[in-house]
Amino acid sequence: MPPSTARNLVSLFRSAARLTSQRSVTSAAKKKRSSSAAAAAAAAVSKKKDFPPSSADADLKKYVSSIKPPSAAVNKNAKHLLKTFKAPPSSTISNPHKPSLHAICTDGVDSDDDDNSAEQMLTHASSILYDEMDLPWDDEERGDNKVIGSVLDMPWLEKMTNNSIAEWRKEFSRDRKQKWVFKSTQTNRFGRMVNVCADKLGPDAAVEVFGKLGQETGLKEYNSLISICIKKARGTTDEDVSTEQIYRAYQIFISLREKGFKIEEETYGQFLMYLIDFGMVEEFFFFHEIIKADNSDSLPRLAYYEMLLWIRVNNEVKIQELCRSAVADDAEDKSHFQECILMALCESGRKEEFMIVLRTLDITKFTSVASLEGVFRYLGKLLLEPFAERYLLALKKTDIGADNISNFIYEYAISIPNLAVEDVILKFQTLHSKFEVLPTSAQYEKLVSYCCEFLKVHDALNVVDEAFKFGITLSLETFHLILDACDQSYEFNLVNQINSRITHHNLEPKVETFRKMIILHVKMKDFEGAYELINDLQKKGLKPSTSLFNIILSGYFREKNKYRAMDVLKQMEDADVKPDSVTYSYLIANSHCEKDMIKFYEDMGESGVAPTKQVFMALINAYASLGQFEKAKKVVLDERIPVKNLNEIKSVLVAALASNGQLSGALKIYEEIKKAECGLDPKAIRCLIEHFQSEGEIDRSLQLLEELSDSRYWTDACFRIISHCVRHENLRSAVDLLKQLKDKFNHAEIALEVLFDEVFCIFAEKESTDMQFGLDLLQAVKEEIGVRPSRKSLDFLLSACVYAKDAKTAIVIWEEYETAGLPYNVLSFVRMYQALLAAGDRKSAAKILNKIRQDDPHVRCVIKASEETFIRSASLEKKQKKKKKKKKKKKAFESTVGQLDVLEAKTK
Repeated sequence: MPPSTARNLVSLFRSAARLTSQRSVTSAAKKKRSSSAAAAAAAAVSKKKDFPPSSADADLKKYVSSIKPPSAAVNKNAKHLLKTFKAPPSSTISNPHKPSLHAICTDGVDSDDDDNSAEQMLTHASSILYDEMDLPWDDEERGDNKVIGSVLDMPWLEKMTNNSIAEWRKEFSRDRKQKWVFKSTQTNRFGRMVNVCADKLGPDAAVEVFGKLGQETGLKEYNSLISICIKKARGTTDEDVSTEQIYRAYQIFISLREKGFKIEEETYGQFLMYLIDFGMVEEFFFFHEIIKADNSDSLPRLAYYEMLLWIRVNNEVKIQELCRSAVADDAEDKSHFQECILMALCESGRKEEFMIVLRTLDITKFTSVASLEGVFRYLGKLLLEPFAERYLLALKKTDIGADNISNFIYEYAISIPNLAVEDVILKFQTLHSKFEVLPTSAQYEKLVSYCCEFLKVHDALNVVDEAFKFGITLSLETFHLILDACDQSYEFNLVNQINSRITHHNLEPKVETFRKMIILHVKMKDFEGAYELINDLQKKGLKPSTSLFNIILSGYFREKNKYRAMDVLKQMEDADVKPDSVTYSYLIANSHCEKDMIKFYEDMGESGVAPTKQVFMALINAYASLGQFEKAKKVVLDERIPVKNLNEIKSVLVAALASNGQLSGALKIYEEIKKAECGLDPKAIRCLIEHFQSEGEIDRSLQLLEELSDSRYWTDACFRIISHCVRHENLRSAVDLLKQLKDKFNHAEIALEVLFDEVFCIFAEKESTDMQFGLDLLQAVKEEIGVRPSRKSLDFLLSACVYAKDAKTAIVIWEEYETAGLPYNVLSFVRMYQALLAAGDRKSAAKILNKIRQDDPHVRCVIKASEETFIRSASLEKKQKKKKKKKKKKKAFESTVGQLDVLEAKTK
């Protein structure tokens, strides 16, 4: 598209709006025509499908002749699709009252001969959308028998063999059960199909494909297509691409209206939010007028979006106007209007205007429970407890129900800033007691989830106990959350307490419950407890799955206990549980010789288990650990590897080679993957970065880091490079990466502080005798990055001064505490005392010692140990220096005497 596309589309939108208005007038006039005229018009339309009138034919030939030949840069697949797609039967112009997406622009041409505006808009739209991808549209080249074939090609199944289809289906089913929960309704399946096709083919092509399949596109599918267009527009930095996607969404929007669907917020909300986010005021009100004319009930919600728009563009005059209208409006829907305005102010953090509207509204007239939740969240954020209590009391007198009151209390309590989890629980309990409302099971479960989010497992168990005390039963999924939190917080030993609560309150654990508990037992090396859980599962009439034994098997291999690992296979046999591909992958990966590997691989084939990607990965890692790198490389040539897994398996090969000292081989395969325009797995890139550092290739590590920009592994890999830069005193690279870290964690101050503390900790652990790099790093963090050093960072620098015996630098860092507004504490005094003692400045050290409170026995022990270490070592150094001097003098004296004896002998 040319740069003027945005302006063209704005005018096109307006033309479309005028055209829509003209059509409505024209259609009304058509209804008054005689039946004979209507029949003649229908015949003309029917004739037009096959044989256009001469004037239209001339215009069409003129248009086709103006089309440029195809550009070499045009994508071949796009060419083929655009050339071969026909409009579906439902897209023809036979039904003027239900135009399809395909006919949005073309129906204007087929209306009346005097409707030139429609023809002009068609030409204008074509010039905008297709000026960069003009194609030959000759009917002779169109292969009707290949219309659908290219669209429905599935390249990821091309190399799937018949033998592996059954195993592939099992693996796919297992992955799906682990990640997704599907509702097996036809509507949902079709909706997912629409999303996939629209993402791969584009919204226009997707509508045509489903038209060919005979499936009518409904409101939900249209909304999905609009959402995909807007998502693509948001995700691109190319203005032309963004404008094209928005225009496509607009076409779908118009088609939806003309099919008779009512324009609800689910449709127009995503449009308006896009325009708000980009501050497009003129375009916003273009859509605003269309929506208002089509759905007058949407006026309060449109006021919500309008307030968001004025807040986004910082138009204070308009913000105040809307607030005044919300306060002074006497219309019947005043409460709904105020509710929507208040929600916009809540979401935007406009405290002053929020308070103005809040004082005038009647909280009991809110139409949405979700809006009330938002109000109480914002009241908690602003610490407005008197207002919260007043509204809770007012709502309690209505028929809103105790469940909702309890929910509002929960939303308020968790929104209070800087409140510890235990204090949130206390506030939750206090407000329920004050308003004499008993929390529901849903609120207790949400509170447990809140505790688990912060890994406060003990607090979560206390909430569970309180719920049971009031006779409220919690769901099994709540205990699953607690088990997961125990895993993440390393509180493995709490598994027995959780199991006892499940048993005591007669909850029926599922296989998934046992799996989570077995994981915790294995992680704390309680394998007997894990086996007991499997026995309990069997007593309940449940059959243990292979995955449960695989957890125990992997635990034994992690402990390097091969004998007990082999015993797991016997336990599986006794329980009539057959090994699967994961079992064999563990056995192969932990083989100590090639003979064992081959044996396990052959056993797997004899048992009818087809190799999966885990097995191929295990073979690669096993061969690489045994030093047989050529055999490891040959694994990726196996024809049974599904195409979709090939790149992932090659990534494992790269990581295995790099980890075993074959960096050049890993790099060669990495280059092959890049040349094939495939992406390397993030874990493999991280492994390459780690081993490039050991080779000292920092520039190559930085290049690899750019490939991880959208990965969750980026932070870890970035910090590995920073650590390398600090250890090797590469200041420039370290500072540049720290700037990137700051940008990534700009809204997470605690995480950012921890990362910077760790950087200075690495420098202190380096035990450098020169503090210049540490000072330069501190200066760069303050001035270039704009981060104020924390107390821990300065403490680490003082510790580095102790090893470097640098009193001058210690004094500079000591002054930084005061500059940063950090009061000295016992730890900083002790470290400064150590630094001065180590540097031999006993006079200054004595002054610091007088300021240290020594009522703590641990502090006294540290001071005593410091004196013994540094004073004694200093005296020993002096004695050694004196001895060296005496030895030198003695040697010099002996040398002089010897020379005199030689002279005396010569004179005689």
